[in-house]
Amino acid sequence: MYRSTGSTPSFNKSIVLSVLFTAMVVSLSVPAFPQTPVSPRQVARELSDAFAETAKAAMPAVVSIKIEKVVTKQGPGVGDSNDTDGSAEDFLKRFFGGRLPQTRGPQKYLERGQGSGFLISRDGYILTNNHVVGEVSSMTVQLQDGRTFTNAKVIGTDPDSEVALIKIEGENFPVLPMGDSDKLRVGDMVMAIGNPFGLTETVTVGVVSAVRRSVGIAAYESFIQTDAAINPGNSGGPLVDIDGKAIGINTAIVSESGGYMGIGFAIPINMARTIADQLRKTGRVVRGYLGLYGQDVTAEIAQLMGLPQPGGALVAQVEPGSPAAQAGLQRGDVILEMNGRKIESYETFRNQIAAMKPGAEIQLLVLRDSKTFERTLTLGERPSEAAQAQQLPQEPRQSLGVEVQNLTPGMARQLGYQPGEGVVVSAVVPGSPADDVDIKPGDLIVSVNRQPVKSVDQFAKAIAQARKSGKALLLIQRHQLSQFVVVTFR
Repeated sequence: MYRSTGSTPSFNKSIVLSVLFTAMVVSLSVPAFPQTPVSPRQVARELSDAFAETAKAAMPAVVSIKIEKVVTKQGPGVGDSNDTDGSAEDFLKRFFGGRLPQTRGPQKYLERGQGSGFLISRDGYILTNNHVVGEVSSMTVQLQDGRTFTNAKVIGTDPDSEVALIKIEGENFPVLPMGDSDKLRVGDMVMAIGNPFGLTETVTVGVVSAVRRSVGIAAYESFIQTDAAINPGNSGGPLVDIDGKAIGINTAIVSESGGYMGIGFAIPINMARTIADQLRKTGRVVRGYLGLYGQDVTAEIAQLMGLPQPGGALVAQVEPGSPAAQAGLQRGDVILEMNGRKIESYETFRNQIAAMKPGAEIQLLVLRDSKTFERTLTLGERPSEAAQAQQLPQEPRQSLGVEVQNLTPGMARQLGYQPGEGVVVSAVVPGSPADDVDIKPGDLIVSVNRQPVKSVDQFAKAIAQARKSGKALLLIQRHQLSQFVVVTFR
């Protein structure tokens, strides 16, 4: 009889080992069931069949969106629809010494464009991008089966995330089911469906290249990066997983030519779903508001602050009167946890706060002067990015000693830049930090501390943040040449 410890009596030990070894040899040498070899061709065919079935199931719910927009522009060579106050014309006069093409005054033009979208409900709600349907004059939606709708209605748009919700009238529409973007892994196979360059029902296949990307396209970002080909016209279409579920909204590409170069970005469907629910109920998005600006805790910062590893959100600025200020948070604090969960990065933390409802109560674990403490606070309602930009003081941009303007298409043509690349310098104060590093009118400021700046408001915020450290790393483009310069604030 065996003891409760499970040990084997000594007189039987060799026999037992022999029997076990024999059993193992037998089990390894004789397969339990006959196995049929699978050829590489068969594996490839099964994978091909899987993609074909996924595309066949998903495409009926993908729509083509054609839009028309009436814009007012100046005469040839000067302004565009964003130059309503003549600021671009004034700048070009200064920069080119008054040698400007003749203008005919404001002219109205009809701009046409095309994007994609996909049906998420049987009664006609469609997810797409804000830049596809925002501020359009008319919109036509066409389904795969040929049905065309000219009465499509914009339910709501959210420029801060680039999500938009529109609706067509009818019932029993095909629907694309939504997946769970939080479960995506780098390397997962995906499919982008849309209408690039007006070529309807186009499918491209690739993998998830990265997740939780922040690239400066929208105020709230946690992009899925993919190498599935995305081109102009794909915007608003779905990124689909191998199960035929939408896991993202195709939104943007990185390109020097305007076409596909292997890097595309999609809004995670979990973020889009939450925003769409709010747009459907109220037509607008309400976000939680903490009232602080921060940054990631890098390895260098972690070492200086005595942290065992990078992670958390370093508080760089606290807005007066905000929930963060009322809770006693200060510049230099490191927020380690929220509601008992570790904070991976400032961007992730910011997105989590924005996804909560105003009035929600949160608990933060904070590090200050090598000691941790907890704070419980109630979130407020976040103002829109546009409203916050209007409240920004002029001092941050003036502290650098430059005046900048948004790079409009008209100015980009004159100066030889690509629209949307950065902000253009229109004036430099003699003896200023900008003058010290030879920044000149006509230069393009592409990024501040490696963060892209695509508007005057983004530039002002970036300079305000950079000024806290006393220095800023700027990427400057002059004609076809680019260089980094370090400016020291005074």
